[in-house]
Amino acid sequence: MSKPKHAAATVADPIDWTGAKTHREEYQAGTTIFSQGETATSVMYIERGTVRLSVLSHAGKEAVIAVMQAFHFFGEGCLAGQPYRMATAVAIARCTIIVVDKAEMARHLRSRPAFGDKFLIHMLTKNIRVEEDLIDQLFNSSEKRLARTLLLLARYGEAEATHRILPKISQETLAEMVGTTRSRVNFFMNKFRKLGFIEYNGGLKINNSLLSVVLRD
Repeated sequence: MSKPKHAAATVADPIDWTGAKTHREEYQAGTTIFSQGETATSVMYIERGTVRLSVLSHAGKEAVIAVMQAFHFFGEGCLAGQPYRMATAVAIARCTIIVVDKAEMARHLRSRPAFGDKFLIHMLTKNIRVEEDLIDQLFNSSEKRLARTLLLLARYGEAEATHRILPKISQETLAEMVGTTRSRVNFFMNKFRKLGFIEYNGGLKINNSLLSVVLRD
């Protein structure tokens, strides 16, 4: 199995918005940024903070599909003609979000080739992540899925040691992302801690040794 990749690890740098008409919005933790079913009229970019995307089925079942940190785009489906938001976006931590109108985003992509290249990388790496998540759900145990999710959230493979500390995230959210129960997440988290794969010290620290769970046959 290949090493886990972050959804946008190759574009984890601030975007240069020179020449674009944008505005910034501040959101406190727990605030809804947009809701599933709302009209999709803009692309959003996380300048600071952490955002959770979740979908709600007709039966009322909610599933977390992504947790994104700084320098990630979301809501970009409107550029491909998506008329409504397909998910609900909620701020997990205090966020600063750059909002760009759909037409302005399209214009900026055309007029700024370097910006367009970076956005294309974002889209390609996001698609790779979706494929990997599907394979993960189909073939891996809940323990491996949890280990992979933690490594992704900790931005495994990047040089910055600070990225080993996870944003504040509940076990309920982890369970929804992994596709298992909170009790199973709690069991595996305790197991990982006892084995030294993770640490609790003012935050959740993910050690590289957790990769052994993902690679294990």
